[in-house]
Amino acid sequence: MAKLQLWLLILAGLSGALAQEDLYRKVFIFRTDPSEAYVVVKPEPERPLQNFTVCLRSYTDLSRPYGLFSYATKAQYSEILLFKPKPGEYRLYVGGEFVTFRVPSSHMDWEHVCASWESATGIAEFWVNRKPLPRKGLRKGYSVGAEAVIILGQEQDAFGGGFDFYNSFTGEMTDVYMWEYGLSPGKMRAAYQSLPLPPCLLGWRNLQYEVRGDVVVKPRLRESLII
Repeated sequence: MAKLQLWLLILAGLSGALAQEDLYRKVFIFRTDPSEAYVVVKPEPERPLQNFTVCLRSYTDLSRPYGLFSYATKAQYSEILLFKPKPGEYRLYVGGEFVTFRVPSSHMDWEHVCASWESATGIAEFWVNRKPLPRKGLRKGYSVGAEAVIILGQEQDAFGGGFDFYNSFTGEMTDVYMWEYGLSPGKMRAAYQSLPLPPCLLGWRNLQYEVRGDVVVKPRLRESLII
């Protein structure tokens, strides 16, 4: 109960009412470049994480750096961060440290990415459009803190804020999920194909969120995603 009350106080300081919605075949459109806009999503994990998987799909013509998924605690602002510093490259941060994954150019198409990490081995996996990249080591033995603020479209440099607007995301985002365990290869591919997925901490089909700034929810264009 104490953790729930703390989360509600934090969220009240960030924003007003949350919406809960099935966003199937919908997207968040971050319209302005650069931008102060972002989306706060909920819930936060109730306990520290020894493992996780984060998946999302994005579409943009940006060539500058931008943040996609930012999970910050009071102790560590880059607790989990999915960041793209330039075309053809992603960074996955865990506990303030990162590894780099080099990816094929998307040629102005949707990119579906899944990042997973396990504390016991420190192994980080990164999948792009259902294909795994070479695995890397990151923060073996670390525990990801709970009571977090999770934000889409910005990189948190403070708990719930501290944004550099020139690292903001501009474009479309959809199919955001988070699990407290590593997905199997079959489930990674299922996430790419928008097939039924196991229970999760954060799910696109029942997302609790609040838009802050110039972000709109619109139907997905039929030609946008070819599964």
